[in-house]
Amino acid sequence: MRDDQVVRNKVVALTYVLRNAQGEIFEYSDLPVEYLHGSGSELFAKIEQSLEGHHVGEQVTVELTPEEGFGPHMPGLTFTDDLDNVPPEYHHVGARLEAQNAKGEAMTFVVTRIEGGKLTVDANHPLAGQTVQFDVTIRGLRDATPEELRQGQPATARPSAIQ
Repeated sequence: MRDDQVVRNKVVALTYVLRNAQGEIFEYSDLPVEYLHGSGSELFAKIEQSLEGHHVGEQVTVELTPEEGFGPHMPGLTFTDDLDNVPPEYHHVGARLEAQNAKGEAMTFVVTRIEGGKLTVDANHPLAGQTVQFDVTIRGLRDATPEELRQGQPATARPSAIQ
């Protein structure tokens, strides 16, 4: 086994490009994101499995169906109301508002359409219902520290779309 191979208990640094169903770049990170391989992290399982055995410098392309990625689009998370019923600060596409569902959980809604005196908000992830593609490049590997193994994540972990 080579030392620069993605295997369990290695901290993997990677960059990525995320493309939507139309092939357009939705998000990218040219600053490496780290995760602890094999820890059950929040990294999409198919991406983690696809990286197994690869080496620093290699690029892996992974396609995720809605079920493997951002989930199905749920129509029940989309609401339309008269524009007059919505505060003016939300009268533009892309406006974000926080609300709570019936269980008291915080949800973020995004204004997705204003048309015919109506405003539509959607709490689905913008990529929900889409098959997406991640182009992942392995930028670095190292052994995890004992503390990182205990925590199940690298000390430098930061959130990204890949998780």
